Amino acid sequence: MERLIFLAAGLVIAIFSSITTRLTCNAATENVKCLLSDRRALLDFKNGLNDPENVLSSWRGEDCCGWRGIVCDNVTGGVTVIDLHNPYPPGYGLWNLSGEIRPSLVQLESLKHLDLSSNEFGGIPIPEFLGSLKNLQYLNLSNSGFSGTIPPNLGNLSRLEFLDVSNQVFPGLAVDHFQWITGLVSLKHLDMNSVDLSLVSSNWLEVLNMLPDLTELHLSACGLSGPIPYLSHVNFTSLAVIDLSFNGFSSMFPDWLVNISTLVHADLSNCMLRGRIPLGFGEFTKSRILESCVKW
Repeated sequence: MERLIFLAAGLVIAIFSSITTRLTCNAATENVKCLLSDRRALLDFKNGLNDPENVLSSWRGEDCCGWRGIVCDNVTGGVTVIDLHNPYPPGYGLWNLSGEIRPSLVQLESLKHLDLSSNEFGGIPIPEFLGSLKNLQYLNLSNSGFSGTIPPNLGNLSRLEFLDVSNQVFPGLAVDHFQWITGLVSLKHLDMNSVDLSLVSSNWLEVLNMLPDLTELHLSACGLSGPIPYLSHVNFTSLAVIDLSFNGFSSMFPDWLVNISTLVHADLSNCMLRGRIPLGFGEFTKSRILESCVKW
């Protein structure tokens, strides 16, 4: 009897201890404040921006984790997300941030997600120091008024999974070679629609073929020309979406697409392709790509 009482008492103590520990941890998490160094870096970043709509009016006080567009790690307090994308359609003239992007962002060692899309940075180049944000997994600079050559040191972002530098609204970005992309070993989503790729070498597709985790590839209206490169070995083991539309290819339909078993959407419209679509591709679309959009 005494042993049962002892065991029951021990069980109660264990449960109470577990509950106390959880409450303590939760309280500690709720009390986490942003790092002082991160707060200073964000304020310096803000000081470089023009903000006519006062989008960043909440960027004051000591706890930057409560500022608009900012998310912090709930344990360390380090800033992990900066999301300042413009939610309004281009041309509305609303919310647009402009100015300069200061290198103080490099001090945000926990930063994983940076979205500055659909703002108006007035033709400035994409800052080279973005290639030093070693923990970055998501980078969206689309339709933000950047121009010039995309800095090759973005290839240092080995953890990057999502890259969107598409530029349909403010054409002006260019890439002169693709070799740096091989450093993006974790990349899953690449969008370069309307980026000038006319100077890249003819092996551009072979370079992209070195990214086995790539699931989406968007290269519409990029000034690509000549034959679509032939791939003797298709390494796109995860590719679901490919868009090569509105380029000036002078070649036959790429039959290697048949070998991509994961493909669900292919857009090759307005590409000046000639010849017949391979029969195998037709059968493939019927059996596996139920919602495909293969255009001629």
